[in-house]
Amino acid sequence: MPQPPCPPRPADSSTIANYYKQNVYDPKESKIGTIDDVLVDKSGKVTGLVVGVGGFLGAGEKDVIVPFTAVKSQKKDDKWWLTLDETKDSLKAAPGFKYDRASTTWKPENK
Repeated sequence: MPQPPCPPRPADSSTIANYYKQNVYDPKESKIGTIDDVLVDKSGKVTGLVVGVGGFLGAGEKDVIVPFTAVKSQKKDDKWWLTLDETKDSLKAAPGFKYDRASTTWKPENK
């Protein structure tokens, strides 16, 4: 039996690789952090990005969640360039989150 044709790629869609594990910069082009996770709702819509801020080689890093719409993306020198209208210090002051493996969700950090 012949296979049904594949549907076309949805308009205005992009791969998660354009975000996941990519660096994020402030408007002055200073690195703020790295995208550690991409959050999707039950319909599959991307709703937020988990950004790892501060620390060195992962030690002392804090994870914060920003709305997906807050991160702007563009192609720059053949690579994706992500910016956020925040500073590293403002994100370090934001509420932190820790990944809970048992529930597979991000939960507020206990202070």
